[in-house]
Amino acid sequence: MADPVHDRMDSDSGALRAVLLDSLGTLVALEPPGPRLRVELGRRGIDVSEEEARAAFGMEIHFYLEHHLEGSSAAALERLRDDCAGVLAGSLGIEPHRHATVREAMLAALRFAPYPDAAPALRALRAAGLRLVVASNWDCSLAGALAAAGLRTLVDGVVTSAEVGSAKPDPALFRAALEVAGCAADTAVVVGDSPENDLAGARAAGIDAILLARNAPARPVHTPAARSLDEARSLILAGV
Repeated sequence: MADPVHDRMDSDSGALRAVLLDSLGTLVALEPPGPRLRVELGRRGIDVSEEEARAAFGMEIHFYLEHHLEGSSAAALERLRDDCAGVLAGSLGIEPHRHATVREAMLAALRFAPYPDAAPALRALRAAGLRLVVASNWDCSLAGALAAAGLRTLVDGVVTSAEVGSAKPDPALFRAALEVAGCAADTAVVVGDSPENDLAGARAAGIDAILLARNAPARPVHTPAARSLDEARSLILAGV
């Protein structure tokens, strides 16, 4: 299958200057929050089963995904987190006067761990002279989450859907990331794990993309794909 990243480097288009990266599923993974929520609630005197905690967190995540664009500033994010805690408490049947306690437990249960291949790939891409910008459907706290995962200093910028006001696959997020990278669409490539959000959104913005198919039983066909960030790095650097 043709590699559009390498093919472009052999064409008359501009030299590759930047890599735009998704976050969740690409650079970091969410550690299972249900078991952690049960522990954190228990520490605060609220006893729930692991099944109840898992189901409640599923409802909270669904609510967050529907409303994450509201978390565009620190103050707005606090309000969004209050609402998320309310959904979590309501699903567990916890009294309103304990919602602040549920909020503390909810935030303590959220941990984003870096994939082992993330930091080495970022270092190699940056060493090759490429600008690295994270472009993700997330609230304004993403930079902090990447810092906690040890990745923030390895990228040049972070752009979130909440701050832009539009979520993938809308190309607006990718255009904002290009501005941060300081380059044109034909000198960048997107790496992400979602065909709908990352590949389709990138193409709508006129940017080549590589699908990161970490858990696919076989490498996808009909689209440039990699099974790891190390493989994606190799594909990218082969065209630099």
